[in-house]
Amino acid sequence: MNERVDWRAVALATGPGERRAAEEGVRLAYRRAGLAEPASVVWVDSPLAAVRLLRDGSGGERGASVRAAVRDRPVATQRARLHGLLGPSGWSAHWRATGAELWEATAPLVERVRAAALAELAPDRREEPALRVLLLDAVLGQQDAAWLAALEPGPGPGPGSGSGLDGLAAVARSAGWWWPYERIAVLSERPAELHRDEAGRLDRADGPALAYPDGFALHAWRGLPVPGEFLDRLDALTPERIRAEENAELRRVMLEHYGYDRYLAESGARPVHRDETGVLWRIALPGDEDVAMVEVVNSTPEPDGTHRVYWLRVPPGTRTAREGVAWTFGLDADAYAPVRQT
Repeated sequence: MNERVDWRAVALATGPGERRAAEEGVRLAYRRAGLAEPASVVWVDSPLAAVRLLRDGSGGERGASVRAAVRDRPVATQRARLHGLLGPSGWSAHWRATGAELWEATAPLVERVRAAALAELAPDRREEPALRVLLLDAVLGQQDAAWLAALEPGPGPGPGSGSGLDGLAAVARSAGWWWPYERIAVLSERPAELHRDEAGRLDRADGPALAYPDGFALHAWRGLPVPGEFLDRLDALTPERIRAEENAELRRVMLEHYGYDRYLAESGARPVHRDETGVLWRIALPGDEDVAMVEVVNSTPEPDGTHRVYWLRVPPGTRTAREGVAWTFGLDADAYAPVRQT
């Protein structure tokens, strides 16, 4: 009887792979596909290293890719079987309960890894088509967790029983991306580090958000790709440096890190409207929409007798402080009539 796998933990696992278990899984996946086992298994430290190895031909006489036989065909067969067994609405409910959330967590990460590898290996874009093919030859290992969660057997009889995906599942639990070819298989280690925010987006201000053992890394701030050197300069920001940034997305990162309230205070900004609910401020940013903030004061004093100030980000077209505060409650300004401001 199979144990229930925590596929979310698998998808987000970091650290060295379990090489023996992964290699046994590779050989089982080949046998499940009716193929001879690969003559050799090669380990690399990252997907970037795998693509570089395969591009340069140092992977040996690998033969043709067998990804379709090893991964695509059994996944499609099992999905079709479950769809027929459960019906359209039943399959939809099953997917929502098993793989949907994992898909949302892993799909953007997969695309980021592919894009970063292409940027590293094909800066002038001439090699991009061939490298893209190599990246698409990969079986995603741990990041196939969404499909495996939906299709792999659970304990006892159930919709996933008899799927024949046990080899793929074994590799996913033990390694990162891998490349199956007729005569060799190339396996990548899992990331050494993975940092995400509360929304599940790649996020780290003081280093790479995703890093592999060989140094291949992705930098991000709340999901937004940023250069590593950009993050190194965040602690030395000034209002002048923020205004001078031409990239609107990077400027928003700067403002979030610096603090809108601090930026307002140090940039000489002036309020555009004031009423009993608070103060509306607007920051004009070249080449970007204005940033509108409402400054509100908590009417309940702190233990030391002071009153805490809060800053609320509101739509750039906000005209009054009341309209901005009302918007944060999902109300129109006319409908917003608090008994007591908090």
